[in-house]
Amino acid sequence: MARRSTVHDPRIADGPGLSATLDAADFDTPPPRRPRRGGWSGGGGRWLVWTGRIILWALIAVILVNGVRAPFERFTQQESASPAGVTPANKGFPAEQGMSFAAQFAGVYLNFNPDDAASRSRKLAAFLAEGMDPQMGWDGFGRYAAVAIQPYDIEVADAHNAVVSVAFQSGPRRLMLSVPLYSSGGEAGRRFVVAGRPAILPAPAPAQLPQVAEPETDDATAAELKPQLEGFFKDYADGDTAGLQRYVAAGKSLPSFAGAFTFSQLKEVVVPVGGATREIQAVVVWAVPNGDVPATPSATDPAAVGGTLEQVYRLTVEKQGDKWFVADIRGGGRVLG
Repeated sequence: MARRSTVHDPRIADGPGLSATLDAADFDTPPPRRPRRGGWSGGGGRWLVWTGRIILWALIAVILVNGVRAPFERFTQQESASPAGVTPANKGFPAEQGMSFAAQFAGVYLNFNPDDAASRSRKLAAFLAEGMDPQMGWDGFGRYAAVAIQPYDIEVADAHNAVVSVAFQSGPRRLMLSVPLYSSGGEAGRRFVVAGRPAILPAPAPAQLPQVAEPETDDATAAELKPQLEGFFKDYADGDTAGLQRYVAAGKSLPSFAGAFTFSQLKEVVVPVGGATREIQAVVVWAVPNGDVPATPSATDPAAVGGTLEQVYRLTVEKQGDKWFVADIRGGGRVLG
């Protein structure tokens, strides 16, 4: 009995077993990809494009912020420099130059006598506007003299107009002259003219000096210092440099009067309680010469004695060893004691 062959013939359709015919679907489906390890899955140089965009937008943002902030800062700075309602000093009027001009005018205006009327008129012309009275209200009679003329105060109306107060002395009286001025603003604010008639006014009364408590004094040290100070002031007046240095503290050097005055008397020494360095006051009487003849305080002839002038000094004294020495000398304040 013959056996059937088990070998499948591919030519036989619908036969059992595996078919050797290829399915088209096998070609349409791509093979699965294996995952990549590391790196960025972006395509090509796309990451460079995004980085550039980020930098560009950041730059644009900085430019916009600075562009908005700069005008705002300038505006706020201007506001802080010139707050609303605040005007420049003296409202723009050149006060210092104007006060000097007024004081110079006062020196001419406040001094007159009939013998000098024509000269005064010519001098006043340098200060007056055209067409003003050349004598500024003086009728040509009487005499007046003023000294110690100094600018005192100014009241500014605006950038062109002000009234200057000038202090002066006439005889025993201290007075004020009020001078109206106009400034044209030309030549850097140095052009002025007297804008109207001046007015003489009383000066302010002297201030009331309050009483102060007297300090505790060291009379024993004052007695110890007095002979030292007498020698010091004698050489201080005479200008004896070598002699003066004997009374001056080590390492210090003081100028002298070099004979301008003659020492007459050490009237008072006020020494406060303290240590080896103290600030004291000394009341000194100087002999003032009569003319070119030096004063001689011990002379019996009044003409040779000359005059006297009492003054107050502050001295810094230091005790070195068993002696006191002068370290500094200045003008005194209020006399204490």
